[in-house]
Amino acid sequence: SHPLLCPSGIKCGGVLSAPSGNFSSPNFPGLYPYETECTWLIVVAEGSSVLLSFSHFELEYHDSCAYDYLQVYNGAARDRGNLLGTFCGHSPPPPFSSAWHVMAVVFRSDRHVAKHGFAAAYRKGTREAWWSLSIPPPVLSHCSHHPCLLADACGGQLTGLSGEITSPRYPESYPNDAECRWSIGGAGGGGPLTLVFADFQMEGGQGCGFDYVALFDGPTVTAPGLGRYCGSARPPRTVSSSPHLLIIFKSDFNIGGRGFKAHFYSAGECQEVFTTIKGNFSSPQYPNFYPNNLKCQWSIQLPPGYRVKVFFLDMELEGRSSLTGGCDYDHLSAFDGGSEGGALLGRWCGRESLAPVTSRSNRLLLVLHTDRNTARRGFSISYVGVVPMNVSCTRTDFHIQIPVQSLAQLERNRIYLGTPSCAAQVVGRNFKIHTRFDTCGTESQRRNNTSVIVSTLYIDFSVGDQEDIHQYEVQCEPKRKEASVTLIAGPDPSRLSQAENLVDAQKWEGEAIDAREIKSQDTSDIVFISICILAGLLMVIAVVGLVLL
Repeated sequence: SHPLLCPSGIKCGGVLSAPSGNFSSPNFPGLYPYETECTWLIVVAEGSSVLLSFSHFELEYHDSCAYDYLQVYNGAARDRGNLLGTFCGHSPPPPFSSAWHVMAVVFRSDRHVAKHGFAAAYRKGTREAWWSLSIPPPVLSHCSHHPCLLADACGGQLTGLSGEITSPRYPESYPNDAECRWSIGGAGGGGPLTLVFADFQMEGGQGCGFDYVALFDGPTVTAPGLGRYCGSARPPRTVSSSPHLLIIFKSDFNIGGRGFKAHFYSAGECQEVFTTIKGNFSSPQYPNFYPNNLKCQWSIQLPPGYRVKVFFLDMELEGRSSLTGGCDYDHLSAFDGGSEGGALLGRWCGRESLAPVTSRSNRLLLVLHTDRNTARRGFSISYVGVVPMNVSCTRTDFHIQIPVQSLAQLERNRIYLGTPSCAAQVVGRNFKIHTRFDTCGTESQRRNNTSVIVSTLYIDFSVGDQEDIHQYEVQCEPKRKEASVTLIAGPDPSRLSQAENLVDAQKWEGEAIDAREIKSQDTSDIVFISICILAGLLMVIAVVGLVLL
């Protein structure tokens, strides 16, 4: 052990590299000093795990351990994605087994109230089942502030938002006569749990009577069964109906296999579907560090004709690989459509300022992958549905139409151009606005040395006292008779500051305009041309008359 000098001048912490050992808080069993911070880094042989237990524990109590506390990390300290738990008070932490050969313990005290502290022992272990140890399976009932993750341990209660579990010795062959139980949930999360098997190879057999994995929809074997699996076929994705899931792994006296690796996550934090026209979401625990071993999905599903525009308000993930330069570790991906089989719209990592992304369809899927170490703050995202509309113009008029089914919950007077007096009319299956350039708040501007006609289309989604008015800038270049529309304000104008030309009238995918509508739109041009021809004829007649006289 190599003790370090902590800020208060007390020697504590250090690197513990012996196969086994003991350590304790400064002055133990006396009162620990104020304003002390100690870090012990336990390092054993590679391929082994660290087994940690506490024989005494007494720290100042706080319901979120904000004053004096002890933290245990599954790896190097300060990597918050590997935090196993934060502890204080009089209840000792449970026994821990690290997922690899490094574990860190951090002790901190503030400037008020000192207690007797703690005493701990560690030893090198193999990555086998808890049943092979002299300590009981962990029951993580003392995690008060941060999730407890016991990835790669055989059995225990897992209370984190997400995690990874494996059979003993995975990916080597699992031992015979093993029985492990993982009880997932019970830490206050209210959503269902999803379990996904990434790898599965066990002894097969009719009815899975030899080696098997059994799943239960609750915390005990009395809960309804969700399946019993063996052989080499991966079990299907399993979703519980409650915030609890029990997994039992059992092997008999002979014939084994590689075993399994599975990920679990809480649907409330990590698997969400949005169907509202606007929304916000963020990575688990944002702005605190996200957990490791995550695969989270956020699916945005809007009515037909809509497109989804996503704004990245903040993003900080693990950086790019120094070898490949790619996002090989933690990354966020966006897919057009409702599955990962859709077109990839982008894949991001690190700390970047990203431009908005717009889907080509009415569905967009965002997927967050995190690996087993190095966590960051995560991300915060806002999205808004881009209303499907067709905007066209002549030399004198705007023509706007929006499918009624896209705004079925709105009255026509909630859709207007410039002022509420220029509200839409319902014609067939469309909301329509047909107005001349000299009305409805329309104004002439010069942009890029070109004269354009500009107005603002308002779509009012407000409910009660909650104002929610989306604004689109409608623009026409009369000489070319070309129109465009741009989202300029959505649910939060300060967030949606970057305007983007979202709908090109020539590429609108909505309902086609019928021939009669096209004819009516060109009426003003026909009248204009007719007047010009008539004026020319009158001038010719006048000239001929003067000559004859």
